[in-house]
Amino acid sequence: MTQKIGAYSFDEYLELVRSFHGYASPGVLIGGFMVDLALRNLPRDILFDALCETNHCLPDAVQILTPCTIGNGWLKIMPFRKFALSLYEKYKGNGVRVYLDTAKLKHWDEIRNWFFKLKPKKEQDTRLLQEQIQTAGAEICSLKKIQILPLHLKKDSLGKRTICPICQEAYPASHGRICRACQGDTPYRKFNRE
Repeated sequence: MTQKIGAYSFDEYLELVRSFHGYASPGVLIGGFMVDLALRNLPRDILFDALCETNHCLPDAVQILTPCTIGNGWLKIMPFRKFALSLYEKYKGNGVRVYLDTAKLKHWDEIRNWFFKLKPKKEQDTRLLQEQIQTAGAEICSLKKIQILPLHLKKDSLGKRTICPICQEAYPASHGRICRACQGDTPYRKFNRE
């Protein structure tokens, strides 16, 4: 039986991953099966949001297969670095959590080698890894029902904006008298205020 990921064959999904992610990442491939499993366990015709427990690979699978994106605010990322994602009803928070179940990897050596970094990337057999992911599909995942805490159901809003008196750029007024960049909270070595 050919594995499907949503409406896509594995090969079609593989091409979508290459196009969106830049290469056929094992994490986004497995993530596709995870998203598909979650979607099959949600009630039909509900508005849902997504939560990823890592910023690596899984958010891209969610963005490829659902309308939930970082940009529209329907996808949240929690910094747990766990290979897990949740899809849940947008307003009440009831949904499902899917995770890569390491107890189910005993028959999938190349997936286990990749996931636990038991071999350097250059020593991994990419073809075998993709074959094992395709064959295993969602069998290496587990699912449980969840309820999102009300605190995490709130939508972030920029709120009122104002102009920073130093850099003259708009920023959320809730950040204070001057923008965070001018307060020193910037990723740039030297923040140029010209």
